[in-house]
Amino acid sequence: MNNNRMSIAKNILRAAAGLFIFSFGTYLTIQASIGVSPWDTLNLGLSGTFGVMYGTASITVSLVVLTIDLFLREPIGIGMLLDAFLIGKFVDLFNWLDIVPPQENLLMGVLVMTGGMALMGASQALYMGAGLGCGPRDALMVGLGKRFRSVPIGVVCIFMLGAAALAGWLLGGPIGLGTLYCTFFAGPIMQVTYRLLRFDPTAITHQDLLTSAKILAGPRKEALT
Repeated sequence: MNNNRMSIAKNILRAAAGLFIFSFGTYLTIQASIGVSPWDTLNLGLSGTFGVMYGTASITVSLVVLTIDLFLREPIGIGMLLDAFLIGKFVDLFNWLDIVPPQENLLMGVLVMTGGMALMGASQALYMGAGLGCGPRDALMVGLGKRFRSVPIGVVCIFMLGAAALAGWLLGGPIGLGTLYCTFFAGPIMQVTYRLLRFDPTAITHQDLLTSAKILAGPRKEALT
C-alpha cells in the first residue's frame, strides 16, 4: 500500500473523497442550528479573546494539536495537509450551494446533527483508510486510543471534545445544546459507525510525508503483483 506513485495517487483521491463527505457532515452539523461543535467553540473563543480572525484561531489550534501529535509519534502525512486545506473549502462550497436550509425545529436540528456526525464517522473510514495520515484532531484521537487501548475510542473522543468545549467556554466561546450533544454523542455515534463498517482506526499504518515525497520524487516503480 502506497509503495508507488500510482497507489499514492489513488489514495490521495480516496482521501479527498472522504474529506468531501466529511465536509458535508460538518456542514449538516452547522445547518442543524442548535449550537456549534466543541472545536468551533474553542476557535471562536480564541478569536474573541485575542481579536484574531476565525481562520487564524483555527490554524493556531491545528498547530497546537499537530505538536501534540508529534509528541505522540503519530505520522504526519499528505492526508493531514489535505484535511487542513480541503475541508474548509468544501464547507464553503456547500454553504454557497445552500443544499440544506438552517433548521428551525429542535427535533429536526438534532436529527440533522446526528446524520452529520454519522456521515463524518463513515467518511473517516474512507480517508483514514487511505493510509496517508489523517487530520490533526483525528491523529490525536488515534494516538490517545493506541495508548489507552482499554478505553473505547468513543470515550477518547468524548474526552477530547469535552476538553475543547471547556477551553472554548473559558475563553468566552459560545456553548449551546449542539455543543453538549456533539461532546457526549459524537464519540458513541462514531464508534457505532466504525463497528458497522468493521473499521479499526488504530490498526491503520499511515505513511509519513517524507516517505511519500521520496516515492513520488523517485524513479517510477510498478506495484508488485
